Parts: sequence; C-alpha cells; structure tokens
Amino acid sequence: MKIGILSFAHMHAYSYATALRRLPGVELAVVADEEEERGLAAAQQFGTVYVQDYQDALAQDLDAVIICSENSRHAEMVVAAAEAGKHVLCEKPIATRMGDGQRMIDACQKAGVKLQTAFPMRFNTPIQHVKHQLEAGAVGRILAMNGTNRGQNPGGWFIDQQRSGGGAVMDHTVHVIDLMRWYAQSEVREVYAEVDTRFYDMPIDDCGLLTLEFENGVIAAHDPSWSRPKSYPTWGDVTLEVVGTQGVTRVDAFAQHLVHYSQQAGKPLYLGWGNDPDMQMVEGFISCVREDNQPLASGEDGLRATEVALAAYESARTGRPVRLR
Repeated sequence: MKIGILSFAHMHAYSYATALRRLPGVELAVVADEEEERGLAAAQQFGTVYVQDYQDALAQDLDAVIICSENSRHAEMVVAAAEAGKHVLCEKPIATRMGDGQRMIDACQKAGVKLQTAFPMRFNTPIQHVKHQLEAGAVGRILAMNGTNRGQNPGGWFIDQQRSGGGAVMDHTVHVIDLMRWYAQSEVREVYAEVDTRFYDMPIDDCGLLTLEFENGVIAAHDPSWSRPKSYPTWGDVTLEVVGTQGVTRVDAFAQHLVHYSQQAGKPLYLGWGNDPDMQMVEGFISCVREDNQPLASGEDGLRATEVALAAYESARTGRPVRLR
C-alpha cells in the first residue's frame, strides 16, 4: 500500500510516519507540505519524496492519505482526497465547523472511501481493557464519568484562532469526549462549560471545565487544559473514572512509563513502555482499508466529539447550557 502524508503542521505526523515505516507492505510514498523547509526535512527524515502542493500528491498512485494540517484546512484536504479516490485518516478535531465536518463525511461516502478520525486513545490498551470491562457489566449500569486531558501549550498555529478553531478546549476535549461516547454508547444531550485563559498571556483559551448530560442519563465532567508546564516530564495525560451501579473503575492511559532523568533535556522524562496507540491506530487504518472494514473511529465519531467542543464554547459565551438534541 502506498500512503501519502498531507502536511507536517501537526506534530503527530512524525509518529504516524514512523508507524508507516514499521508496517510491512506499506510505503510512505510522498510528503506534501506548503512549508518547503518543513516538508523537505520530513521527506528526508523518512526517506520519501517531497511535493509542495498537496494536489500533486493526490495525483499520484496512492491508496490513502493521512492529513495532519492545521485544523482549518482539514475540510478542503479531505474533500479533495475523497474526490481523488483516496482513503483518509484525518487528524483531530475533524473540523472547526459542523458544516465542514458533514461535508467531509458526505464527500467520502459519495466517493466510497474510508474516513477515519485520528483518535488513538481508542487503541490504547488500558483504555480498551476498561471498554471490555464495561461491556462485560463489571461496573453495572454507568451512572457518571470524570475525565481529564491536561497537557502542555503547543504554541504555533494552535494558538491562532483562525487556523486552530479554538484553544485547549478544542484541542483536548475531543479525545476524552470520544472515549466517553464510546463507553456510554450514547450521545451528549447537553453541555455546560466555563472556558478561560489562566496560564498564558494569549488571546485564546488554555483551560476549561465541561459538564455533560448524555441521552441515556449518564452525567460527566471533563477538564481539558494546557496547564502542564514545559518542565513537566511528559506532554500531559488522559484519565477517566467511570462510576456504575456495581462499582467504579479508573484508567490512566499513560501510567505505563519509566522515569528517565535526562541531563540532555535538563529534566525528568516519562518514557512509555506500554503499547504505542499511534502505531496501533495507523495499523488499524491500514487494516480497515485492506480488508474493507469500518474504522474504529469514524468521521461521524469525529464530528460528534467536535460538536461537544463547539457547544462548550457557545455555553461559555452565553453562560447557559447548550442543548444538542
């Protein structure tokens, strides 16, 4: 299979490219990036061809593409890839506006190509173990959930509203909301949120607190933030607590790590020894294309998680709960 990566604007592109190189029968055939210096460096690093215009990449004989551009460009690239007949793995959030997200889904359905949202946490072993526990009824009926995704401020285009679509709440809500939907097997009905900038002097949010009600009655809270300092040993966390009628289970997706005291970095570092969810997600995408299966995290899953993030901003703006359905 020949895969192209459209843009290395998002840092996850590097781990996805590494995963592609490790998979048998898979070739990273081209890198497209409008920033020539970044694109050339990535192509050289991963031993492939560089083009500046992503349309030139789509004109090649590719089976699929991975899109890691700025959030605001996801829609144009996904639609173009679909029209070129390429399967798509798109970085999250899938879009910055609901209409764009639906247009992406419709374009892929019309073209008969797969659209997978980059939600690697669905592939994380501890997260999947809890999913299996819940399906087996280990905690009974789910009553409530509490989640966190607290990380470092990535800077760059992530703090540019026009390109990112939002700050920490946009960046860090979608992962955990997707897991909550997956666990609860229900859609979010109502969102109330407080969103603010407390950690950095910048014109975009770096923290928030969401309270949610699902259609099946589950209530939940979520803390998305860029509250971890640069000296923190890792980029951040993903944790979930699930309260049920028969028990409580807690999961820390990145608890499997060693502590490395690095003189070069000048700080301790957490080095994961568990599974690599990025690798497993890319492998899952390749598998669903090869075997004509449905992706574990679809474009619709990406859109529903984005819907909650956008509702959180609307709730914070108005000071009122936002009803989704």
